[in-house]
Amino acid sequence: MIEFRYTGDALYARMERAVERVTKRLRKTVDTLESAGILYAVVGGHAVRAWVAQVDEAAVRNTRDVDILIRPEDLPAVIEAMAGAGFHYRQTSGVDMFVEDPDASARDAVHVVLANEMVRANDVEPNPDVEPLEVADGFKTIPLAALVRMKLNSNRRKDQVHVLDMISLGMVDESWPSILPPELGQRLQALLDDPDG
Repeated sequence: MIEFRYTGDALYARMERAVERVTKRLRKTVDTLESAGILYAVVGGHAVRAWVAQVDEAAVRNTRDVDILIRPEDLPAVIEAMAGAGFHYRQTSGVDMFVEDPDASARDAVHVVLANEMVRANDVEPNPDVEPLEVADGFKTIPLAALVRMKLNSNRRKDQVHVLDMISLGMVDESWPSILPPELGQRLQALLDDPDG
C-alpha cells in the first residue's frame, strides 16, 4: 500500500521536477546530436507533443522518456557524441539507450529507435527512415503521417491514446485509413469508430 505523504509545496515540486528533468534530457540530447552533425529525429511521445502543440497546447501530454530515431550505421557516432555529453550507453532487452546516471532506470533514459528496422517480429512495417524531416529551430522530428504510422504500428495503449488525442484535435480524420497499409488502416478505423473504447 502506498502512503500519500507528499503534500503542498513538496508535492508540487516533485511533479514539476519530473517534467523538468525529462525536458532537460530532451534538450541535452538534441543539442548533442545537433552539435555532432548526426542525422536524427525526435519520435515517440515528444514528437506527439510537438505536433499536438501546433494545434492546442492545452492538449499536450507529459511523457517520461526520450525517443530518438537514427540510422543504424550512425549508432557508433551517437554513442561517442552522447558519451561526450555525459551519457552512459546501455543495451537492455535488445533496446539501445542512454542514461545520465549508470544506475538510472530505463524510465530515465534516452531510447534509440533504429530507422528502417522492425522493432518486433510481428510489426506491420519497419520504422520510417530519418528523412524526410520536419525541422524547427534545432528540433527535428518526422512528418505527422510517419508518426501516426509508427504509433499505429506499435499499437500499445499509450500509442492508441496519442492517436486518439490527434483525432480529437482534428489532426487525423476519416480520410486517413484508406491511405494507410490495410492493417494500420483497420487499427485507425477502430479508434475513429470508438474513441472512448
